[in-house]
Amino acid sequence: MHDLVIQGGTVVDGTGLPARTADVAIANGRIEALGRDLGPARRSLDADGLLVTPGWVDIHSHYDGQALWDPLLETSAAHGVTTVVMGNCGVGFAPVRPSERAFTIALMEGVEDIPAAVLEQGLAWNWQSFPEYLDALETSRHAIGVVAQVPHAALRVFVMGERGIDHAAVATDDEIARMGALAVEAIEAGAVGFTTSRSKNHVASDGRLTPSFSAGMPELLGIAAAIGRLGRGVFEFNLDNVDVEGDLALMRRVCEVGRRPLSVALLQRPGHPPDRYRRVLEGFAQAARDGLDLRGQVAPRPTGLLLSLGGRVNPLRPSPTYQALEKQAAARAEAERAATLRAALADADTRARILAELEGEADMVGRFPSVFDLVSPSELVLDPSRCLAARARATGVATRALVYDVLAAGRMVYVPVSNYVEGDLRATREMLVDPYTVPGLSDGGAHCTMIADFDYPTHLLRYWGRDAPEDQRIPLELLVKKQCADTASLVGLNDRGVLAPGRQADVNLVDLAAIGSTAPALVADLPGGGARLVGRGTGYVATLVKGELAFERGRHTGVFAGGLVRGGGRC
Repeated sequence: MHDLVIQGGTVVDGTGLPARTADVAIANGRIEALGRDLGPARRSLDADGLLVTPGWVDIHSHYDGQALWDPLLETSAAHGVTTVVMGNCGVGFAPVRPSERAFTIALMEGVEDIPAAVLEQGLAWNWQSFPEYLDALETSRHAIGVVAQVPHAALRVFVMGERGIDHAAVATDDEIARMGALAVEAIEAGAVGFTTSRSKNHVASDGRLTPSFSAGMPELLGIAAAIGRLGRGVFEFNLDNVDVEGDLALMRRVCEVGRRPLSVALLQRPGHPPDRYRRVLEGFAQAARDGLDLRGQVAPRPTGLLLSLGGRVNPLRPSPTYQALEKQAAARAEAERAATLRAALADADTRARILAELEGEADMVGRFPSVFDLVSPSELVLDPSRCLAARARATGVATRALVYDVLAAGRMVYVPVSNYVEGDLRATREMLVDPYTVPGLSDGGAHCTMIADFDYPTHLLRYWGRDAPEDQRIPLELLVKKQCADTASLVGLNDRGVLAPGRQADVNLVDLAAIGSTAPALVADLPGGGARLVGRGTGYVATLVKGELAFERGRHTGVFAGGLVRGGGRC
């Protein structure tokens, strides 16, 4: 007898094959069968009118610290994500010695935008080696699957000490061998791969670039060779793509030496030629023809900043009048601060004074070509004619005045940055449908008060699968394949991502007509009272983890069927 049968749903199984009506039988946490009339079960779920898909696999989540204190990871799980991969961008919390903790916190505060006070309160530091970090994760309960990668920055500092932070220092042969051995040790213990960064955007809170920024080719190739000899694990890079040919040559060489898959953040970046991403896609295709597995992680919508009164990026903050109001509000109880500040901003004289103080260099909003009133992600239409600057031109008022009114009303302002260079979504679509890309870059556990891209999987279905202009829509079968099977297989999690006999029963039941995202809100629930942006998915009727109902209509059921997933799908 089956434990559970999901009956009568439209199965989009993750393989890319056409959707079909079928039942799904589950036993012992795994898919047993798909078809009709599958026999008796202890329980059943009626999926008539619903999509039945694998759970989403998010390979770029940055939950390295949060996974140690938060058993739900709800900003992702409430959007149908059943597996998160962290250790991205070459940063993380292991390996680490006690003497290196302060710099590690400064690095994570700068790169992941998590306040140092939160990390100091939230981390028990009951590990030094990477295997010990995995053991600490394993002793924590989780509602969904948690997957780790070993970060280059931590490896470098652990092996080289202060020299690892000095960008003039070059790793010796012995140090490179030691880094390679520790990377292998981490993967053998359960990490799915090794990550690194050469991005100038990755800066510690003390102003120093991430340690891996200046790592030379011998260092990268030495680590790659060690992982290649092991024959397991993947590489993840974050590069600025200023020198596309140089970056492609670097990644190809790492793949040639390591003979393992490599993925890299792929974005259409402001300040760069708008079609530069196409050369990177061509490089991926050429690599495939040469027998190398090189792929891009693509954001399904423009990555952008959220401007808000309580967030890190607040365009009113340069005003002395606003600073005084914010200080007064901070003296009130936490529950009263936002309302107190909004009430003060509603005063007409205060509004005029603040707007006058924001003229010229203090006008942060004027630096962005397009900013939007974020009523909710599901209602956001990224049309330049509907941005606040266009509305300002039509009404003869300053854009900053409209931004002021949005913030004073308690809403947020969305500023698209990457993947919106030409004011449309053509580049995003082109990158998404490319055969050598997967969805990524959600950063669910990072940028706590300024970015809320944890709903990327929901956006894939809502916009690209349902709401996009008809000639721009992407077939649901391809979207699900990319967000499930392709992401899972890229990092070696071959036990999930597809609804097929023997695979782990991580399953979403989705009402496509209702799929969407609530407006993000700041909630002070981090250790030490730190704030983060949270938001829920709508249309997720049920999310199963290992065949157990973990979330029902976006709310946790009390079931903790997830946990640490060790490399290669070994739980």
